[in-house]
Amino acid sequence: MTTQEETVASTTHPAEPAPSTTGRSPGGLRTASWDRIRDLFALDRNSVHLNTGTVGAMPHEVLEVNDRVTREWTGGLMNVYPPAMYTEHRANIARSFGVDQDEMVICHSATEGVARVIHGLDLAEGDEVLTTTHECYSVLSNFNLLRNRHGLTVRTVTPPSGPDVRAEEIVELFERRITPRTKVLAFAGVTLFTGTMMPIRDLCELAHRHGLTTVIDGALLPGMLDCDFRSYGADFISCSGAKFQCGPLGTGLLYVRNKVHPQHNPLPLPTFWPIISTWYPMIGSPPPRTTTSVESCNMGDYLQSAGSANIARGAALARACELWDEIGRDRIERRVRDLAEHARSRLVEAFGWNSLYSPSADPRLRSPLIAFHPFRDRADAWNIKKFVEFVDRLEHEHRIWIRWTEFDVPGSPHQHYAARLCTHLFNDTAEIDRAVATMAGLARELS
Repeated sequence: MTTQEETVASTTHPAEPAPSTTGRSPGGLRTASWDRIRDLFALDRNSVHLNTGTVGAMPHEVLEVNDRVTREWTGGLMNVYPPAMYTEHRANIARSFGVDQDEMVICHSATEGVARVIHGLDLAEGDEVLTTTHECYSVLSNFNLLRNRHGLTVRTVTPPSGPDVRAEEIVELFERRITPRTKVLAFAGVTLFTGTMMPIRDLCELAHRHGLTTVIDGALLPGMLDCDFRSYGADFISCSGAKFQCGPLGTGLLYVRNKVHPQHNPLPLPTFWPIISTWYPMIGSPPPRTTTSVESCNMGDYLQSAGSANIARGAALARACELWDEIGRDRIERRVRDLAEHARSRLVEAFGWNSLYSPSADPRLRSPLIAFHPFRDRADAWNIKKFVEFVDRLEHEHRIWIRWTEFDVPGSPHQHYAARLCTHLFNDTAEIDRAVATMAGLARELS
């Protein structure tokens, strides 16, 4: 194990994999056709991938970087610790998301990132966390662990679902549940079950008014949206690298607010314990957290320094992020949203407006994840066997990949099940039309 001083001196170690270059002229992908961009991906042309909310599709270049760097580091005698800090990669990725290198961590998944955040919060018996029943299991299970270990109170709200939900309803629902003991507001940027684009900035401003720390499960944000993490006003955002960002499995990004920009978040930095760190001092304490826009310590380094790492996967994730920057994250967001609106209209034609569980009337809440009820009988909403068969047959008989989800619905004694599709930049309107038509036929057969 190297010392901190050796690591600092070695951050420019020549064996660290540099970001790859492709020889493209600047802006080449910025103006490329979507059909050409589809060819960048390791996708079967005879398959329809509408399940990016679970896992994306890697570009060929990302696969190549992963393979090349794996071979470079296999059986070598090089110092693995400096490149495991991903110093240059983190700086480049951070710029893509409007933050700095000291606030960015390359981790193994959104699940790992959010666990390290939750267990690093300064919470004690009697403190309350406010979250939702629509959170990923990784969020709810880790807060439950803290409840069992430290005596926290975890309070939940069940977000409304359906096409006519408005952003104000969601904010008011949270506000009514805040108490003097509430310390943390935790929610998904986009819910994985109904695809609700939560009103992130409004909820963060609500947290600011009540002095709360904000934890966002942002697994679905990078690669889908042209994100500026700082402008959201959150304290922590944990993201997947393998979903809409289309990096390798086993990669994630973690944003940790490490300086105070009052226009975005006027609250002091929360006390935070960087769980799993070989950088944290062995004697004494780190510098006090800054109260200004200049960091007092590199929190990203504290969290990044966790022994050896999968250098190849980190380099491949960095290449995926570079490709998105070359195509244009704003351009990708427009593409993804346009395809989602096309899919939404086709779903409404096939199954009706009231089949949608995803908010649709309020554009602030629309995302490219759309959950819907495909069957004639509304009671089938709690028939898991029918949804499993629906999804399985789409995959095995038609090579169409979606998924089913389950979630609480206010006022319902049952959990509801829904089919969920996601649109991404490699999809097109023709395959969406074919997929929805196939779903409609299969749903009639199963109904």
